Amino acid sequence: MSADRLLVAVFASSTAEVLLRWGAELGFRTVLVEPGDAAVEVRADRTVRGFAELEDELAAGTADVVVTDHHRDELGELLRDALAHPARWVGVMGNPRQEGPHVAALTALGVPAEEIARVHRPIGLDIGSKQAAEIAVSTLAGLLADRNGRPGGFAHGG
Repeated sequence: MSADRLLVAVFASSTAEVLLRWGAELGFRTVLVEPGDAAVEVRADRTVRGFAELEDELAAGTADVVVTDHHRDELGELLRDALAHPARWVGVMGNPRQEGPHVAALTALGVPAEEIARVHRPIGLDIGSKQAAEIAVSTLAGLLADRNGRPGGFAHGG
C-alpha cells in the first residue's frame, strides 16, 4: 500500500460511509470533509471541517476528492477550495444529463471555466449505480482505473 493514496470524501453521507470504508480496504488513507453536523456517521482516518486543514496532505497533488452530495449549500465553497489545491482528481455525484449545481455555484464564486472543467461528473463507472454501495464501488473502480492509466469506462468531462 502506497502512502500517497489519499481519498477525500466531501460531506457525510451513506455514499461517503461506504466509499471511505472500502477505500481504506483498497489502501487509501481516508479523509472526510464535513463542514457542518453530520447526518450519517462516517469513519475516516481523519475528519476535518474544510480544505484549509488539509494543506500538507493535498500539497503532493495525489488526492482523489469525491463530493458525495450535490444539494448542500456549502458545495460551491468546498469545491472552490478543493480546486485551489493540486488534487489529482475531483468529482461530484450527479446526473450527467443535467448541468450540475456545482457549475453555477463555482461560476458565482468567480472560479474560471477551465477550473470548473476539472470537476468530473459523473463520478463513477457507468454501471447503472443507484444505491450508496453501488455508487461507491463504481467510483472506487473508476479511480483505480484512472490511477493505473486505464480507461475503465470513465466518461471524462465536466
